[in-house]
Amino acid sequence: MSTTTDLPAVAVLGLGPMGRSLAGAFLGAGLRTTVWNRTPGRDRELTERGALGAATAEEAVAASDLTVVCVVDHHAVDAILRRDDVARALAGRTVVSLTADTPERARDTARWAAAHGIGYLDGAIMTPAPSIGTPEAVFLHSGPRDLYDRHRPVLELLGGTHTHLGEEIGRAATFDLALLDLFWTAMAGYAHAVAIARAEGVTAGELAPFAQGIAAILPPLFEEFARDTDSGTYSGEINPITSAASTMAHVVDVSESHGIDAGVMRSVEGLARRVIGLGHGTDGFMRVVEVLGRG
Repeated sequence: MSTTTDLPAVAVLGLGPMGRSLAGAFLGAGLRTTVWNRTPGRDRELTERGALGAATAEEAVAASDLTVVCVVDHHAVDAILRRDDVARALAGRTVVSLTADTPERARDTARWAAAHGIGYLDGAIMTPAPSIGTPEAVFLHSGPRDLYDRHRPVLELLGGTHTHLGEEIGRAATFDLALLDLFWTAMAGYAHAVAIARAEGVTAGELAPFAQGIAAILPPLFEEFARDTDSGTYSGEINPITSAASTMAHVVDVSESHGIDAGVMRSVEGLARRVIGLGHGTDGFMRVVEVLGRG
């Protein structure tokens, strides 16, 4: 019969909602889990479930070959890990950061880790905290493949799907930022649509099922537009950007007639007009990718 010390071990640094969910999933899978948080007291529920509460970050990382860090950003990662005592304790061990930040910040952390003999993988969590430990969770990882393969059995205990995006350490953060860009601009668009609808006497509830219909047509368009962008064809056969710019102008007009800020749509329309001005009026909307890249 296994004792506690026979179990695979993991340390989790950072016990916000996501960190607590990560630690809880490891505990639920039977791992010996050590937890630590800069603000005392957040480990109570986890220690009551059997987690080992560490008094310091050094103590936490020394308890396992694998440390998972999930804090607000890489500045917080640095504040925790880049202490002499913690760095010494981590030497020869592995850190997996599931902390959102920029690709360059991930690269900087990887350089620091390599200089201190620490294995480093960067990652991103693309689903909310309640998904952790369920099939709905989505994790992205980047960094040395052999290091990922070594720790993959433990990481997969977090549930869901795990995708290794490549050895270049910044790739997970790049995917994370691009997908968050998509999410938040989409949410901003939805909020703006609701504001227009309400101004014209339509409730958000009335609009919602039709908004879902718009959302449903997007996935195949993403695939089509990705091919257009990667090939540089930017086909406008179905909907040229001149037509798109016209509908954008309607949105701006109605918004501003009700005193609704139309800054986001004005910006998008401005991009479309720039594409047209460059002689690409018969192309599709994704031609704006090149305009954006010009700064």
